[in-house]
Amino acid sequence: MTNAASASISAEEFHAPGPSIFDLPPVFEIGSLGVTKPMLQLVIAAVVVFGFLYAASKSRAMVPGKLQFAGEGAYGFVRNSVARDIIGSHDFQKFVPYLVTLFFFILVNNLFASIPFFQFPTFSRAGMAYALAGMSWLIYNGVGIAKHGPLGYLKLQSVPSGVSPAMYPLLVPLEFFSNILVRPVTLALRLFCNMFAGHILLVLFATGGLYLIEHVGGVGYVAGPLAWILAILVSFLEILVQFLQAYVFVLLNAMYIQGALADEH
Repeated sequence: MTNAASASISAEEFHAPGPSIFDLPPVFEIGSLGVTKPMLQLVIAAVVVFGFLYAASKSRAMVPGKLQFAGEGAYGFVRNSVARDIIGSHDFQKFVPYLVTLFFFILVNNLFASIPFFQFPTFSRAGMAYALAGMSWLIYNGVGIAKHGPLGYLKLQSVPSGVSPAMYPLLVPLEFFSNILVRPVTLALRLFCNMFAGHILLVLFATGGLYLIEHVGGVGYVAGPLAWILAILVSFLEILVQFLQAYVFVLLNAMYIQGALADEH
């Protein structure tokens, strides 16, 4: 058998990573409940975010130290660039604690994908992303109902202003579907799909490079290290994506809150 034929057969035996790599076994069990790695990461992220913000705000000196400076800068970024600019100077302050916590909670969980030992994006599990989007859905809809009342809020979100009533049978169901039902789905899918795809891509380059070196030989000795180099480059790109997804999630939350508080749709 020629080297080319051998390489072809070996390549056919490679199994590319798929959704099964996200089915992690329980780390430990509490009764009948299996506690998985993503579940632990949620708890660790909450502790890390609380610890950082508490430590950064504990001293509150006139001349801030490095930790206080970092905390104030991070807080100010969400407060000013997201909450105030999107929601408006009149109503934004009451939502700042939620948006700041949400941003850093998502960011830390996303960064777990790039941190050694963890190396798993928490929100690559769809259920966790949908739970976060569901909480956001309750908040911005609750805010709108509290201000406008149930019927007033439903009208605000479903009946577009400046449109002929003759168009209502077509537009009202579309507006209701888009503004009330679809938003949490797209909010979760955006976060979930980016974390899911990025993790699979990294695993593909890492395992594929190893397979090329160990089983293909010849050109594999060149292609394998190149795959690892690509994995490193993609890792840096993923860090940017992890930050952007946290930012976009919080930005959309602020936009939905602003839309729920607005007097016109």
